Amino acid sequence: MNLLVSFDRLRFLLNRFSERLWVRPLALCSLSIAVVFAAKIIDGSKLANLAPVVAQDSVETLLSVMASSMLVIATFSVASMVSAYAAASGSATPRSFALMLADDVSQNALSTFVGAFIFSVVALTALKNDFYESAGLFVLFALTVIVFAVVIVTFVRWVDSIARLGRIGSTIDKVEGATERALIRRRDMPTLGGISTSGTLGPGQAVYASKIGYVQHIDMAVLQSWAEGVDAQVVVLALPGTFASSNRALAYVTISSGEQAGIDYPSLLSAFQIGNDRTFEDDPRFGLVALSEIAARALSPAVNDPGTAIKVIGTLVRVISLINEPSNPEARNLIEYDRVAVPEISISDMFDDAFTSIARDGAGTVEVGIRLQKALSSLESLNNESIQKAARYHRNLALKRACKALDIEEDIATVKNAASKNADLTLNQDRN
Repeated sequence: MNLLVSFDRLRFLLNRFSERLWVRPLALCSLSIAVVFAAKIIDGSKLANLAPVVAQDSVETLLSVMASSMLVIATFSVASMVSAYAAASGSATPRSFALMLADDVSQNALSTFVGAFIFSVVALTALKNDFYESAGLFVLFALTVIVFAVVIVTFVRWVDSIARLGRIGSTIDKVEGATERALIRRRDMPTLGGISTSGTLGPGQAVYASKIGYVQHIDMAVLQSWAEGVDAQVVVLALPGTFASSNRALAYVTISSGEQAGIDYPSLLSAFQIGNDRTFEDDPRFGLVALSEIAARALSPAVNDPGTAIKVIGTLVRVISLINEPSNPEARNLIEYDRVAVPEISISDMFDDAFTSIARDGAGTVEVGIRLQKALSSLESLNNESIQKAARYHRNLALKRACKALDIEEDIATVKNAASKNADLTLNQDRN
């Protein structure tokens, strides 16, 4: 159990580190320095006599070229990344900024350029001080050629990536990917490995957060261990994404003995990671909110881009449809933490996050209204009662908004016709 919990906690922490631009460059710099000094190992070994002779001037020239150019390229890459981040925040939503920071191609490119610069400077310094003999010089030459090749390949890949980074389509894809990963994890473990809540709370103690912020992660193993230690049942009331405040309980605790005195509640609170912002990893609803914000911004009078809103609607259909896809029954029914009860995410809340603002802001746009009717009818046709109910409600609500916002009778008739056709199609599918 501890290994699984450590892995889950490690996953969360690694995702936080991936948003720090200094982590990978620091690792590559340390590796570069270690490689430079490791080249000395071959000197004095049995393999030293087998190494070809390399002129020191050739290695020095190559290192000098790399040292003078890598810092410039690294500076250029940082400027390009910052411009892409600003474009993503301005054209899509500021909530996508964390995903832009965690872009693997850009971080790998920056790390490679900075690491190559450090490698060339340290190697050049060692070379000038006659640190290497003939064999070590050959190894350094080989390493320099390899680093140079890696830099070229990385630069080509990065140029292709930076051309897309920050563009609205790329941002939507990144938010969709993050939302899918979070939703699949929650679909496969709807109660996070705990038991399902009964809906009623017996006599017990509500536990409140010691700080104000958003719940980012819940360490179920800590809750289980704490509950076993005090012989209690814990009901989680605040899922990841919940805003924790002085009047919002994180959990409800029922002690078997009924004795509340001397209970170490701070240890229970340590299972709840609370931060200033919501995160995508354990909060699929946050991804739906981000996608909805992108569509809402596109529908604003200043942007007036219904095509982007239509693209987001299609993305939302793909993401929400994942809920109805087959999951691993063993993982879904696995109960690792029998003393912790966790509620499932409300399908109704997910639809509110996804479609309310789009239906409101796009009510006066005919093409958006038609696409909403088609999308929600598609979701209503899924074999899931909760999804059907939520999709039907939002489809009717979107039609009401459109009828009130549109002024021309022909436009209203077009949206009503789309709603009627898709409703009939869904009804026929249900009968079949």
